Amino acid sequence: MSCLELVSRNPEQTQRIGARIGEMACPGDVILLTGKLGAGKTCLTQGIAQGLGIEEYAASPSFVLVREHYGRLPLYHVDLYRLDNIEEIADLGLDEYLYGKGVCVVEWAEKGPGLLPAEHLLIKIDYLSDTERSLIFEPCGERYAGIVNKLKAIRFNQS
Repeated sequence: MSCLELVSRNPEQTQRIGARIGEMACPGDVILLTGKLGAGKTCLTQGIAQGLGIEEYAASPSFVLVREHYGRLPLYHVDLYRLDNIEEIADLGLDEYLYGKGVCVVEWAEKGPGLLPAEHLLIKIDYLSDTERSLIFEPCGERYAGIVNKLKAIRFNQS
C-alpha cells in the first residue's frame, strides 16, 4: 500500500489536515499516531475532532488515558504516553474503543505493539523546524488506503 507524506507549515495547517481525516472517518476507524513530545499529535487530533463536528476542545488525555468526545461520530482519544509496559496497556480494556462504533485515535501508539488492530492508519509526525512538520501516512488495510488516496488529491493551503 502506498504511503503519503505531507508537510504542514504550522499548527493550523496540521488541524486542517486532521479535519479532512475527520470528515472521511467512519465508525470503527483506528488512527495511530507516533512522534516525539510536542510534534503535533494532539494538534492533528483536534483537527480530526473538528472534522467529526465536535465542538468541545480536544485536549490531550495524558492524565486520564482516554477522553470521549461526541459529534457526528464518537471520538475516543487515547494517550499511551504515561504507560511504561505492555502489560499496563493490555490491562486497560481498550477493546471497546478500538473496536467500537466511534473513531479511535491513539497517541504514542508505538507503546502498544501487538495490542492494536492490524488494520489502521498510522501517521508518523516528525519535526522539520520549529513550526513545520512531516506527516507520513501509512495505511494498513483497504479502508485506510482509500483515505490516503483521497488525501493525495487534496491541495492543502500552504499558509
